[in-house]
Amino acid sequence: MNSDVVLSICLATLAGLSTGIGGLMSVLFKKTGTKALSIMLGLSAGIMIYISFIELYQESQTNLCDIHGPVNGKILTALSFFFGITLMALINEFIPEPNHPHRARRIESMYKASISGSNRNTGKLLRTGVFTAIAVTLHNFPEGIASYVSTMKNSALGVSIALAIAIHNIPEGIAISIPVYYSTGSRKKALLAALFSGLSEPLGAIAAMAVLGRLITDTMFGIIFGAVAGIMVYISLDELLPASREYGEHNLSVLGLMVGMAIMAISVIFIF
Repeated sequence: MNSDVVLSICLATLAGLSTGIGGLMSVLFKKTGTKALSIMLGLSAGIMIYISFIELYQESQTNLCDIHGPVNGKILTALSFFFGITLMALINEFIPEPNHPHRARRIESMYKASISGSNRNTGKLLRTGVFTAIAVTLHNFPEGIASYVSTMKNSALGVSIALAIAIHNIPEGIAISIPVYYSTGSRKKALLAALFSGLSEPLGAIAAMAVLGRLITDTMFGIIFGAVAGIMVYISLDELLPASREYGEHNLSVLGLMVGMAIMAISVIFIF
C-alpha cells in the first residue's frame, strides 16, 4: 500500500471521526455555543464552495478537455457537476440530512427540556438519536469516496476537502449525541454513537480503493472531480448555509463563509 493510499484513508478517517468532537462538546458542556457553530458551518461552506469551483471543477475541466477536446470536455464537466448535485438531491430526498434548517432550535429546545426535567419521553429521544446517527452514517459514505479520490490525485487538495468535511461533521456529532445522552443518561453511549457514525467515511474511502484501485483513468478522475464539486456545492447551499443561519445570526454565517473562502485562497497562493 503506497503512501498516497495511506494518506487518503487516514484523512477520511480523521474527517469522519470529527463527529466525535461534536459528541464530546455536547456531553461536556451544558450549553452548545450556537454562535460558534454558526461560524464553523459558514466556514465549512466557504471552504467547500471555493474548493469546488476553483479547484475541483477546474481540475475536472482540464482533464476532460485534454482528452476529449474543449467542447466535449466542457460538456462532460458540466454533466458530471450536475450529476453530483442530482445524486445528493436524491439522497436527501430519501435520507434527510440532520443538519437542515430549524435543527438548531430543536437541539436547543431539547437541551432546555432535558435540563429542566420536563422531557420524559426518553424513548422518542433515543429514536431521534439513532435515526440521526443512521442518516449521518449514510451521508458520510460518499464523502469518504470524495476524500479518497481527491487525495489520490492531489494530496494538498485532499487535505483541504478533509478539513472542510471535518468541520461540518462536528454539528452532526452534536445532533447525534444530545438525544442519546438525555435518553440514556450515559455520556459514554452518546460519545460512542457520535464517534462511530463517522466510521462510514473511511469505509467509503476503502470502498473507492477496492473498486477503483489503480483503474482510475484521467477521464474517470475528471468525471469524479466534477461530480464531487456538485456534491460539495449542494451540501453547502442546501445544508451548511441554512443551518449556519439557524444556529446564529445572518452576519455570522456570511462572516464564516467569507473567512472560509479567504483561508482557501491564501492556502492556494502561499502553501499549496
